[in-house]
Amino acid sequence: MKKYHILMADIIGSRKRNSQTVIKGFLELVNKINNEYRHSFLSPLTVTLGDEFQAIVRSLPDGIDVILAMEEAIVKLNLNFKLKYILNFGSIDTKINPRIAYGMLGEGLTTSRKLLEKSKPKKIRFLIQTYDTPLSEKLGLVFILYQAIVDAWAFKDYRIVKEFLDCDDYKKVAGQIKKNISQSWKWKKSLQITEYQTVKKLIVLLLEGAPCQK
Repeated sequence: MKKYHILMADIIGSRKRNSQTVIKGFLELVNKINNEYRHSFLSPLTVTLGDEFQAIVRSLPDGIDVILAMEEAIVKLNLNFKLKYILNFGSIDTKINPRIAYGMLGEGLTTSRKLLEKSKPKKIRFLIQTYDTPLSEKLGLVFILYQAIVDAWAFKDYRIVKEFLDCDDYKKVAGQIKKNISQSWKWKKSLQITEYQTVKKLIVLLLEGAPCQK
């Protein structure tokens, strides 16, 4: 059977939060990414259990792009929750549905679901299992660094982080948030914006040097 990159995720601690507010934001996030990254999907992000989604992406880089875009969209939409992701390479027996990622069967989907459930007690939010084990290990390590940065951003600082995601120049950001340049520079340092952009570039470099998909 043909293998695909399967993306699944769920909201961490959703049952401990205001479910109506969380789910509303979750649906807004899913719709935004589906619209902006529709060409990255063979089957779009589809909410399955209220606080989880699954999708079939066209390639490993597409899957990584979607994950990174979702993390930044959470900040820009000012959503107060975190997601745990599984990007797994596995077989799907049934025909891919281009309109909804539901009703499909295969070992890849079963394994992805088990990996997501098994990972829930763990702190690591990004699990990448692709067609190349060394590449999966490298991406896993880089995403540990990525998570250390983004998880250190306090929800109250999302407004400032959003400005830095849109513009790396702390002087221009100072004007946007109506603060002095010195304070903006300090925020850029404390929020590790330069380190964040560096880790993103490292992820891109890893994907550019990746072996061809089997």
